[in-house]
Amino acid sequence: MDMNYTIAELDQLATLLLQQYGHKRIWAFHAPMGAGKTTLIARICKQLGVTSSVSSPTFAIMNEYEGKGKMIYHMDWYRLQDEAEARRAGIEAALEEADFSLVEWPEKAPNLLTDDTQHFQIEILDREHRRIFISS
Repeated sequence: MDMNYTIAELDQLATLLLQQYGHKRIWAFHAPMGAGKTTLIARICKQLGVTSSVSSPTFAIMNEYEGKGKMIYHMDWYRLQDEAEARRAGIEAALEEADFSLVEWPEKAPNLLTDDTQHFQIEILDREHRRIFISS
């Protein structure tokens, strides 16, 4: 499945994605720099009941949020060198303990993703438009 969207439609997209794929515990976002991964994830977190500010965990690697009694991890694996470094950083354990994990740059440690991972590929069409491709 794929669909086009604009920045103005992010709340609707977040709602739709949660309705369709909310049963998956891990969401992996594949996209180039500047595609809006963090912006979309912030809207998803808002839909999940997170009231604190959602920001990119690029330097921290992982941010933890609470929403509606659920533990949500937002991870950015961009700075990780490899899977071994990801394991040392506690990523594997965090994926297991979180109720919901949203992962940017999952290609840095793909073997840490489980069968319970939903993959989203975001393509930049122009300054305001994106296309999202959805696969298991």
